[in-house]
Amino acid sequence: MVQGFSTEPGTHGPITDVRRAALRKIWVWAVIIAVGGFLFGFDTGVISGALLYIAPEFDLSPAMQGGVVSVLLLGAMAGALGIGGIADRLGRRPVLGLEGAVFLVGTALAVSAQNYATLMVARVVLGLAVGSASATVPIYLSEIAPTAIRGRVLTLNQLMITIGILSAYVVNVIFSAAGAWRWMLGMGAIPALVLVAAGLGLVPESARWLLGKGRREEAKHAIMLVTDEATADKLIADHDAHRQRPIPQQRGEARKSGWAALFSAAVRPALIVGLVLAAVQQFGGINTIIYYAPTIMTRTGLSASNSIVYSIAIGVINLIMAVVAIKLIDKVGRRPLLIISLAGMAISIGLLGASFALGMPPVVTLLFMVVYIAVYSGGLGPIFWTLIGELFPPSARADGSSACTAVNWASNFTVSAAFLPVVTAIGAAGTFYIFAGICVFALLFVFRYVPETRNEDYPQIDKSLRQRFHLQTT
Repeated sequence: MVQGFSTEPGTHGPITDVRRAALRKIWVWAVIIAVGGFLFGFDTGVISGALLYIAPEFDLSPAMQGGVVSVLLLGAMAGALGIGGIADRLGRRPVLGLEGAVFLVGTALAVSAQNYATLMVARVVLGLAVGSASATVPIYLSEIAPTAIRGRVLTLNQLMITIGILSAYVVNVIFSAAGAWRWMLGMGAIPALVLVAAGLGLVPESARWLLGKGRREEAKHAIMLVTDEATADKLIADHDAHRQRPIPQQRGEARKSGWAALFSAAVRPALIVGLVLAAVQQFGGINTIIYYAPTIMTRTGLSASNSIVYSIAIGVINLIMAVVAIKLIDKVGRRPLLIISLAGMAISIGLLGASFALGMPPVVTLLFMVVYIAVYSGGLGPIFWTLIGELFPPSARADGSSACTAVNWASNFTVSAAFLPVVTAIGAAGTFYIFAGICVFALLFVFRYVPETRNEDYPQIDKSLRQRFHLQTT
Protein backbone atom coordinates (compact mmCIF):
# COMPACT_ATOMS: atom_id res chain seq x y z
CA MET A 1 0.00 0.00 0.00
CA VAL A 2 1.35 3.42 -0.88
CA GLN A 3 1.79 5.55 2.21
CA GLY A 4 1.59 9.18 1.19
CA PHE A 5 4.50 9.97 -1.09
CA SER A 6 6.66 7.21 0.34
CA THR A 7 6.81 3.44 0.38
CA GLU A 8 8.10 3.55 3.96
CA PRO A 9 5.36 3.42 6.60
CA GLY A 10 5.05 6.45 8.78
CA THR A 11 7.74 8.54 7.10
CA HIS A 12 6.80 10.94 4.35
CA GLY A 13 3.20 11.76 3.49
CA PRO A 14 1.63 14.21 1.08
CA ILE A 15 1.50 16.80 3.85
CA THR A 16 4.05 17.04 6.66
CA ASP A 17 3.37 20.39 8.35
CA VAL A 18 -0.16 21.74 8.26
CA ARG A 19 -2.10 24.31 10.20
CA ARG A 20 -4.63 23.34 12.84
CA ALA A 21 -7.54 24.41 10.61
CA ALA A 22 -6.12 22.31 7.80
CA LEU A 23 -5.88 19.28 10.11
CA ARG A 24 -9.56 19.63 10.89
CA LYS A 25 -10.26 19.69 7.16
CA ILE A 26 -8.22 16.53 6.63
CA TRP A 27 -10.10 14.76 9.43
CA VAL A 28 -13.42 15.70 7.82
CA TRP A 29 -12.25 14.26 4.50
CA ALA A 30 -10.98 11.14 6.26
CA VAL A 31 -14.31 10.53 7.99
CA ILE A 32 -16.17 10.90 4.68
CA ILE A 33 -13.79 8.50 2.93
CA ALA A 34 -14.01 6.03 5.82
CA VAL A 35 -17.77 5.79 5.28
CA GLY A 36 -16.67 3.05 2.89
CA GLY A 37 -15.42 1.17 5.96
CA PHE A 38 -18.71 1.88 7.74
CA LEU A 39 -20.62 0.25 4.86
CA PHE A 40 -18.19 -2.67 4.99
CA GLY A 41 -19.22 -3.24 8.62
CA PHE A 42 -22.90 -2.48 8.11
CA ASP A 43 -23.50 -4.78 5.15
CA THR A 44 -21.60 -7.66 6.71
CA GLY A 45 -23.34 -7.20 10.08
CA VAL A 46 -26.94 -6.32 9.18
CA ILE A 47 -27.63 -9.74 7.69
CA SER A 48 -27.32 -11.30 11.18
CA GLY A 49 -30.68 -9.89 12.27
CA ALA A 50 -32.37 -9.78 8.89
CA LEU A 51 -31.71 -13.49 8.35
CA LEU A 52 -33.97 -14.42 11.27
CA TYR A 53 -36.94 -13.08 9.27
CA ILE A 54 -35.74 -13.82 5.73
CA ALA A 55 -35.26 -17.53 6.46
CA PRO A 56 -38.91 -18.34 7.28
CA GLU A 57 -40.30 -16.00 4.58
CA PHE A 58 -38.21 -17.61 1.83
CA ASP A 59 -38.16 -21.08 3.49
CA LEU A 60 -34.35 -21.22 3.58
CA SER A 61 -32.45 -24.31 4.68
CA PRO A 62 -29.32 -23.95 6.85
CA ALA A 63 -27.15 -24.28 3.74
CA MET A 64 -29.15 -21.59 1.94
CA GLN A 65 -28.87 -19.26 4.94
CA GLY A 66 -25.12 -19.82 4.90
CA GLY A 67 -25.15 -18.98 1.19
CA VAL A 68 -26.90 -15.65 1.78
CA VAL A 69 -24.18 -14.68 4.25
CA SER A 70 -21.14 -16.07 2.47
CA VAL A 71 -21.90 -15.14 -1.15
CA LEU A 72 -21.18 -11.51 -0.20
CA LEU A 73 -17.63 -12.63 0.56
CA LEU A 74 -17.20 -14.11 -2.92
CA GLY A 75 -18.22 -10.79 -4.39
CA ALA A 76 -15.83 -9.07 -1.97
CA MET A 77 -12.91 -11.20 -3.15
CA ALA A 78 -13.66 -10.28 -6.76
CA GLY A 79 -14.10 -6.61 -5.90
CA ALA A 80 -10.85 -6.40 -3.97
CA LEU A 81 -8.85 -8.12 -6.72
CA GLY A 82 -10.31 -6.03 -9.55
CA ILE A 83 -10.56 -2.53 -8.11
CA GLY A 84 -6.84 -1.72 -7.94
CA GLY A 85 -6.40 -1.25 -11.67
CA ILE A 86 -9.62 0.76 -11.92
CA ALA A 87 -8.54 3.06 -9.08
CA ASP A 88 -5.17 3.60 -10.76
CA ARG A 89 -6.84 4.50 -14.06
CA LEU A 90 -9.78 6.62 -12.88
CA GLY A 91 -8.50 8.04 -9.58
CA ARG A 92 -9.38 7.49 -5.93
CA ARG A 93 -12.29 9.93 -5.73
CA PRO A 94 -14.28 8.66 -8.76
CA VAL A 95 -13.84 5.07 -7.60
CA LEU A 96 -15.15 5.99 -4.14
CA GLY A 97 -18.28 7.42 -5.79
CA LEU A 98 -18.56 4.33 -8.00
CA GLU A 99 -18.44 2.11 -4.94
CA GLY A 100 -21.24 4.15 -3.39
CA ALA A 101 -23.32 3.65 -6.53
CA VAL A 102 -22.71 -0.11 -6.44
CA PHE A 103 -23.76 -0.15 -2.78
CA LEU A 104 -26.99 1.60 -3.79
CA VAL A 105 -27.70 -0.90 -6.58
CA GLY A 106 -27.07 -3.86 -4.27
CA THR A 107 -29.24 -2.37 -1.55
CA ALA A 108 -32.10 -1.73 -3.99
CA LEU A 109 -31.93 -5.33 -5.23
CA ALA A 110 -31.93 -6.70 -1.67
CA VAL A 111 -34.83 -4.55 -0.51
CA SER A 112 -36.98 -5.51 -3.51
CA ALA A 113 -36.05 -9.22 -3.55
CA GLN A 114 -39.01 -11.56 -3.82
CA ASN A 115 -37.09 -14.83 -3.87
CA TYR A 116 -33.84 -16.47 -2.86
CA ALA A 117 -32.16 -16.06 -6.26
CA THR A 118 -32.65 -12.28 -6.36
CA LEU A 119 -31.41 -11.95 -2.81
CA MET A 120 -28.27 -13.88 -3.71
CA VAL A 121 -27.61 -11.56 -6.68
CA ALA A 122 -28.07 -8.56 -4.39
CA ARG A 123 -25.57 -9.94 -1.91
CA VAL A 124 -23.01 -10.52 -4.68
CA VAL A 125 -23.38 -6.91 -5.83
CA LEU A 126 -23.01 -5.68 -2.26
CA GLY A 127 -19.95 -7.89 -1.94
CA LEU A 128 -18.34 -6.23 -4.96
CA ALA A 129 -18.79 -2.88 -3.23
CA VAL A 130 -17.54 -4.17 0.14
CA GLY A 131 -14.41 -5.73 -1.38
CA SER A 132 -13.67 -2.65 -3.46
CA ALA A 133 -14.01 -0.39 -0.45
CA SER A 134 -11.79 -2.63 1.67
CA ALA A 135 -9.03 -2.21 -0.92
CA THR A 136 -9.36 1.48 -1.82
CA VAL A 137 -10.37 3.25 1.39
CA PRO A 138 -7.08 2.52 3.22
CA ILE A 139 -5.07 3.66 0.18
CA TYR A 140 -7.05 6.87 -0.12
CA LEU A 141 -6.69 7.57 3.61
CA SER A 142 -2.94 6.99 3.53
CA GLU A 143 -2.54 9.38 0.62
CA ILE A 144 -4.32 12.32 2.26
CA ALA A 145 -2.80 11.91 5.73
CA PRO A 146 0.08 14.02 7.06
CA THR A 147 2.83 12.18 8.89
CA ALA A 148 1.83 13.40 12.35
CA ILE A 149 -1.64 11.82 12.24
CA ARG A 150 -1.24 9.04 9.67
CA GLY A 151 -1.53 6.23 12.20
CA ARG A 152 -4.75 7.59 13.64
CA VAL A 153 -6.17 8.32 10.19
CA LEU A 154 -5.45 4.77 8.99
CA THR A 155 -7.07 3.23 12.07
CA LEU A 156 -10.17 5.32 11.38
CA ASN A 157 -11.14 2.79 8.70
CA GLN A 158 -11.13 -0.09 11.17
CA LEU A 159 -12.97 2.00 13.74
CA MET A 160 -15.64 2.82 11.17
CA ILE A 161 -16.02 -0.87 10.34
CA THR A 162 -16.81 -1.62 13.99
CA ILE A 163 -19.19 1.35 14.13
CA GLY A 164 -20.89 -0.01 11.01
CA ILE A 165 -21.37 -3.42 12.64
CA LEU A 166 -22.79 -1.85 15.80
CA SER A 167 -25.09 0.40 13.74
CA ALA A 168 -26.34 -2.68 11.90
CA TYR A 169 -27.26 -4.30 15.22
CA VAL A 170 -29.08 -1.14 16.34
CA VAL A 171 -31.00 -0.97 13.06
CA ASN A 172 -31.93 -4.63 13.49
CA VAL A 173 -33.35 -3.89 16.95
CA ILE A 174 -35.37 -0.92 15.68
CA PHE A 175 -37.09 -2.97 12.99
CA SER A 176 -37.16 -6.37 14.73
CA ALA A 177 -40.56 -5.89 16.41
CA ALA A 178 -42.22 -5.65 12.99
CA GLY A 179 -39.88 -8.20 11.40
CA ALA A 180 -39.12 -5.54 8.76
CA TRP A 181 -35.98 -7.04 7.28
CA ARG A 182 -36.30 -4.96 4.10
CA TRP A 183 -35.99 -1.79 6.17
CA MET A 184 -32.98 -3.27 7.96
CA LEU A 185 -31.18 -3.77 4.67
CA GLY A 186 -32.46 -0.52 3.18
CA MET A 187 -30.81 1.70 5.79
CA GLY A 188 -27.50 1.07 4.05
CA ALA A 189 -28.61 3.43 1.28
CA ILE A 190 -28.01 6.49 3.47
CA PRO A 191 -24.22 6.12 3.91
CA ALA A 192 -23.96 4.91 0.31
CA LEU A 193 -25.31 8.30 -0.79
CA VAL A 194 -22.47 9.93 1.17
CA LEU A 195 -19.95 7.98 -0.88
CA VAL A 196 -21.65 9.03 -4.11
CA ALA A 197 -21.46 12.66 -2.98
CA ALA A 198 -17.77 12.16 -2.15
CA GLY A 199 -17.15 10.93 -5.66
CA LEU A 200 -18.87 14.02 -7.05
CA GLY A 201 -16.52 16.40 -5.24
CA LEU A 202 -17.16 16.30 -1.49
CA VAL A 203 -13.51 15.28 -0.99
CA PRO A 204 -10.43 16.18 -3.09
CA GLU A 205 -8.60 13.82 -5.40
CA SER A 206 -5.45 12.19 -4.03
CA ALA A 207 -2.42 14.38 -4.78
CA ARG A 208 -0.32 11.21 -4.85
CA TRP A 209 -2.43 9.76 -7.65
CA LEU A 210 -2.42 13.04 -9.58
CA LEU A 211 1.38 13.17 -9.46
CA GLY A 212 1.57 9.59 -10.63
CA LYS A 213 -0.45 10.60 -13.68
CA GLY A 214 1.75 13.62 -14.37
CA ARG A 215 -0.98 16.10 -13.44
CA ARG A 216 1.39 18.28 -11.43
CA GLU A 217 -0.63 21.49 -11.35
CA GLU A 218 -3.74 19.68 -10.12
CA ALA A 219 -1.63 17.88 -7.52
CA LYS A 220 -0.12 21.16 -6.36
CA HIS A 221 -3.60 22.67 -6.05
CA ALA A 222 -4.78 19.66 -3.98
CA ILE A 223 -1.81 19.98 -1.60
CA MET A 224 -2.32 23.73 -1.26
CA LEU A 225 -5.79 23.08 0.14
CA VAL A 226 -4.02 22.36 3.43
CA THR A 227 -0.60 24.00 3.16
CA ASP A 228 1.29 26.80 1.43
CA GLU A 229 2.84 26.93 -2.04
CA ALA A 230 6.45 26.53 -0.86
CA THR A 231 5.61 23.35 1.07
CA ALA A 232 3.67 22.00 -1.89
CA ASP A 233 6.65 22.57 -4.19
CA LYS A 234 8.99 20.86 -1.72
CA LEU A 235 6.75 17.82 -1.35
CA ILE A 236 6.43 17.44 -5.10
CA ALA A 237 10.23 17.67 -5.42
CA ASP A 238 10.64 15.01 -2.71
CA HIS A 239 8.22 12.78 -4.60
CA ASP A 240 10.23 13.18 -7.82
CA ALA A 241 13.48 12.28 -6.02
CA HIS A 242 12.11 9.20 -4.26
CA ARG A 243 13.47 5.74 -5.09
CA GLN A 244 12.34 2.39 -3.67
CA ARG A 245 14.79 0.16 -1.88
CA PRO A 246 15.35 -3.30 -3.44
CA ILE A 247 13.95 -6.45 -1.87
CA PRO A 248 16.52 -8.33 0.25
CA GLN A 249 17.63 -11.73 -0.97
CA GLN A 250 18.90 -15.04 0.25
CA ARG A 251 22.60 -15.68 -0.33
CA GLY A 252 23.14 -16.75 -3.96
CA GLU A 253 19.57 -15.97 -4.99
CA ALA A 254 18.76 -13.72 -7.93
CA ARG A 255 16.73 -10.61 -7.22
CA LYS A 256 13.04 -10.88 -7.97
CA SER A 257 10.27 -8.33 -8.23
CA GLY A 258 6.48 -8.20 -8.08
CA TRP A 259 4.55 -11.30 -7.05
CA ALA A 260 7.58 -13.52 -7.72
CA ALA A 261 9.41 -11.76 -4.87
CA LEU A 262 6.82 -13.02 -2.36
CA PHE A 263 7.95 -16.61 -2.94
CA SER A 264 11.68 -15.87 -2.77
CA ALA A 265 13.56 -17.34 0.17
CA ALA A 266 14.12 -13.87 1.60
CA VAL A 267 10.45 -12.84 1.70
CA ARG A 268 8.90 -16.25 2.29
CA PRO A 269 9.00 -16.02 6.13
CA ALA A 270 6.98 -12.81 6.05
CA LEU A 271 4.54 -14.39 3.61
CA ILE A 272 4.09 -17.48 5.79
CA VAL A 273 3.44 -15.40 8.90
CA GLY A 274 1.04 -13.11 7.04
CA LEU A 275 -0.93 -15.92 5.41
CA VAL A 276 -1.23 -17.97 8.59
CA LEU A 277 -2.48 -14.98 10.57
CA ALA A 278 -4.86 -14.10 7.73
CA ALA A 279 -6.41 -17.57 7.88
CA VAL A 280 -6.42 -17.84 11.67
CA GLN A 281 -8.12 -14.46 12.04
CA GLN A 282 -11.16 -16.05 10.37
CA PHE A 283 -10.83 -19.74 11.30
CA GLY A 284 -10.64 -18.68 14.95
CA GLY A 285 -14.41 -18.12 14.70
CA ILE A 286 -14.86 -14.36 14.83
CA ASN A 287 -17.28 -13.84 11.95
CA THR A 288 -19.47 -16.74 12.97
CA ILE A 289 -20.29 -14.63 16.02
CA ILE A 290 -20.49 -11.31 14.13
CA TYR A 291 -22.76 -12.75 11.42
CA TYR A 292 -24.74 -15.28 13.43
CA ALA A 293 -24.91 -13.79 16.94
CA PRO A 294 -28.74 -13.61 16.99
CA THR A 295 -29.02 -17.09 15.45
CA ILE A 296 -26.64 -18.49 18.09
CA MET A 297 -28.63 -16.85 20.88
CA THR A 298 -31.94 -18.29 19.64
CA ARG A 299 -30.44 -21.76 20.17
CA THR A 300 -30.32 -20.93 23.90
CA GLY A 301 -34.10 -20.40 23.93
CA LEU A 302 -34.34 -16.64 23.45
CA SER A 303 -36.82 -15.10 21.01
CA ALA A 304 -35.54 -13.53 17.78
CA SER A 305 -36.17 -9.98 19.04
CA ASN A 306 -34.41 -10.59 22.36
CA SER A 307 -31.50 -12.25 20.57
CA ILE A 308 -31.00 -9.14 18.44
CA VAL A 309 -31.07 -6.93 21.54
CA TYR A 310 -28.45 -9.13 23.24
CA SER A 311 -26.25 -8.96 20.13
CA ILE A 312 -25.91 -5.19 20.59
CA ALA A 313 -23.70 -5.91 23.60
CA ILE A 314 -21.34 -7.71 21.23
CA GLY A 315 -21.29 -4.71 18.90
CA VAL A 316 -20.57 -2.29 21.75
CA ILE A 317 -17.69 -4.31 23.17
CA ASN A 318 -16.27 -4.75 19.65
CA LEU A 319 -16.18 -0.97 19.25
CA ILE A 320 -14.75 -0.27 22.71
CA MET A 321 -11.94 -2.80 22.37
CA ALA A 322 -11.04 -1.51 18.90
CA VAL A 323 -10.40 1.87 20.52
CA VAL A 324 -8.41 0.20 23.33
CA ALA A 325 -6.26 -1.63 20.79
CA ILE A 326 -5.43 1.64 19.04
CA LYS A 327 -4.21 3.02 22.38
CA LEU A 328 -2.16 -0.05 23.34
CA ILE A 329 -0.61 -1.37 20.14
CA ASP A 330 2.34 1.08 20.16
CA LYS A 331 2.80 0.92 23.94
CA VAL A 332 2.52 -2.78 24.78
CA GLY A 333 3.67 -4.24 21.47
CA ARG A 334 2.28 -6.62 18.88
CA ARG A 335 3.45 -9.98 20.26
CA PRO A 336 2.17 -9.53 23.84
CA LEU A 337 -1.25 -8.42 22.60
CA LEU A 338 -1.39 -11.30 20.12
CA ILE A 339 -0.48 -13.86 22.78
CA ILE A 340 -2.99 -12.49 25.29
CA SER A 341 -5.66 -12.27 22.58
CA LEU A 342 -5.25 -15.81 21.26
CA ALA A 343 -5.10 -17.32 24.75
CA GLY A 344 -8.27 -15.47 25.70
CA MET A 345 -9.98 -16.49 22.46
CA ALA A 346 -9.15 -20.17 22.98
CA ILE A 347 -10.49 -20.14 26.55
CA SER A 348 -13.63 -18.09 25.90
CA ILE A 349 -14.76 -19.89 22.75
CA GLY A 350 -14.05 -23.22 24.43
CA LEU A 351 -16.27 -22.13 27.32
CA LEU A 352 -18.88 -21.00 24.76
CA GLY A 353 -18.93 -24.55 23.45
CA ALA A 354 -19.28 -25.86 27.00
CA SER A 355 -22.24 -23.53 27.62
CA PHE A 356 -24.13 -25.26 24.81
CA ALA A 357 -23.02 -28.74 25.85
CA LEU A 358 -24.15 -28.18 29.44
CA GLY A 359 -27.26 -26.11 28.68
CA MET A 360 -26.10 -23.04 30.64
CA PRO A 361 -28.41 -19.98 30.93
CA PRO A 362 -28.48 -17.55 27.94
CA VAL A 363 -26.78 -14.80 29.95
CA VAL A 364 -23.77 -17.07 30.51
CA THR A 365 -23.57 -17.83 26.80
CA LEU A 366 -23.70 -14.12 26.07
CA LEU A 367 -20.94 -13.48 28.61
CA PHE A 368 -18.58 -15.93 26.89
CA MET A 369 -19.39 -14.37 23.50
CA VAL A 370 -18.67 -10.87 24.81
CA VAL A 371 -15.35 -11.97 26.36
CA TYR A 372 -14.37 -13.62 23.10
CA ILE A 373 -15.18 -10.48 21.10
CA ALA A 374 -13.26 -8.34 23.61
CA VAL A 375 -10.02 -10.31 23.45
CA TYR A 376 -10.26 -10.64 19.66
CA SER A 377 -10.94 -6.94 19.06
CA GLY A 378 -8.16 -5.93 21.43
CA GLY A 379 -5.58 -8.16 19.78
CA LEU A 380 -5.72 -10.45 16.75
CA GLY A 381 -8.31 -8.38 14.90
CA PRO A 382 -6.39 -5.12 14.47
CA ILE A 383 -2.85 -6.52 14.85
CA PHE A 384 -3.16 -8.73 11.76
CA TRP A 385 -3.77 -5.64 9.62
CA THR A 386 -0.87 -3.85 11.30
CA LEU A 387 1.59 -6.69 10.79
CA ILE A 388 0.95 -7.18 7.09
CA GLY A 389 1.98 -3.55 6.64
CA GLU A 390 5.22 -4.11 8.60
CA LEU A 391 6.51 -7.60 7.78
CA PHE A 392 7.14 -7.19 4.04
CA PRO A 393 9.99 -5.25 2.40
CA PRO A 394 8.85 -1.94 0.88
CA SER A 395 8.99 -3.17 -2.72
CA ALA A 396 6.83 -6.22 -1.92
CA ARG A 397 4.52 -4.59 0.62
CA ALA A 398 1.58 -3.99 -1.74
CA ASP A 399 1.69 -7.51 -3.21
CA GLY A 400 2.20 -9.07 0.23
CA SER A 401 -0.74 -7.17 1.65
CA SER A 402 -2.86 -8.16 -1.36
CA ALA A 403 -2.03 -11.86 -0.96
CA CYS A 404 -2.80 -11.84 2.76
CA THR A 405 -6.05 -9.93 2.25
CA ALA A 406 -7.18 -12.40 -0.43
CA VAL A 407 -6.55 -15.33 1.93
CA ASN A 408 -8.43 -13.47 4.66
CA TRP A 409 -11.51 -13.05 2.44
CA ALA A 410 -11.29 -16.67 1.26
CA SER A 411 -11.08 -17.91 4.85
CA ASN A 412 -13.98 -15.67 5.82
CA PHE A 413 -16.06 -17.19 3.02
CA THR A 414 -15.20 -20.77 3.94
CA VAL A 415 -16.02 -20.39 7.64
CA SER A 416 -19.20 -18.41 7.03
CA ALA A 417 -20.55 -20.85 4.46
CA ALA A 418 -19.77 -23.92 6.54
CA PHE A 419 -20.78 -22.70 10.01
CA LEU A 420 -24.52 -23.42 10.08
CA PRO A 421 -24.27 -26.76 8.23
CA VAL A 422 -21.48 -27.88 10.59
CA VAL A 423 -23.49 -26.79 13.63
CA THR A 424 -26.44 -28.77 12.28
CA ALA A 425 -24.21 -31.82 11.78
CA ILE A 426 -22.15 -31.90 15.01
CA GLY A 427 -23.81 -29.32 17.24
CA ALA A 428 -22.79 -25.87 18.45
CA ALA A 429 -20.56 -27.23 21.22
CA GLY A 430 -18.43 -29.33 18.88
CA THR A 431 -18.13 -26.50 16.37
CA PHE A 432 -16.85 -24.04 18.99
CA TYR A 433 -14.39 -26.66 20.32
CA ILE A 434 -12.89 -26.80 16.82
CA PHE A 435 -12.46 -23.01 16.84
CA ALA A 436 -10.76 -23.27 20.25
CA GLY A 437 -8.30 -25.82 18.88
CA ILE A 438 -7.42 -23.51 15.99
CA CYS A 439 -6.77 -20.68 18.46
CA VAL A 440 -4.38 -22.93 20.42
CA PHE A 441 -2.50 -23.76 17.21
CA ALA A 442 -2.27 -20.04 16.39
CA LEU A 443 -0.95 -19.28 19.87
CA LEU A 444 1.87 -21.79 19.42
CA PHE A 445 2.60 -20.39 15.95
CA VAL A 446 2.89 -16.84 17.31
CA PHE A 447 5.26 -17.98 20.07
CA ARG A 448 7.53 -19.62 17.51
CA TYR A 449 7.42 -17.50 14.37
CA VAL A 450 5.96 -14.00 14.88
CA PRO A 451 8.51 -11.27 15.75
CA GLU A 452 7.91 -8.08 17.69
CA THR A 453 7.71 -5.15 15.26
CA ARG A 454 7.07 -2.26 17.65
CA ASN A 455 9.65 0.52 17.15
CA GLU A 456 11.50 -1.67 14.63
CA ASP A 457 12.42 -0.68 11.07
CA TYR A 458 12.28 -3.20 8.23
CA PRO A 459 15.92 -4.45 8.43
CA GLN A 460 15.46 -5.28 12.12
CA ILE A 461 12.14 -7.03 11.45
CA ASP A 462 13.70 -8.97 8.57
CA LYS A 463 16.60 -10.07 10.78
CA SER A 464 14.21 -11.27 13.48
CA LEU A 465 12.11 -13.20 10.95
CA ARG A 466 15.22 -14.87 9.48
CA GLN A 467 16.36 -15.93 12.95
CA ARG A 468 12.97 -17.43 13.75
CA PHE A 469 12.97 -19.38 10.46
CA HIS A 470 16.68 -20.32 10.78
CA LEU A 471 17.66 -18.56 7.56
CA GLN A 472 21.07 -17.12 6.73
CA THR A 473 21.30 -13.38 6.16
CA THR A 474 22.94 -11.75 3.15
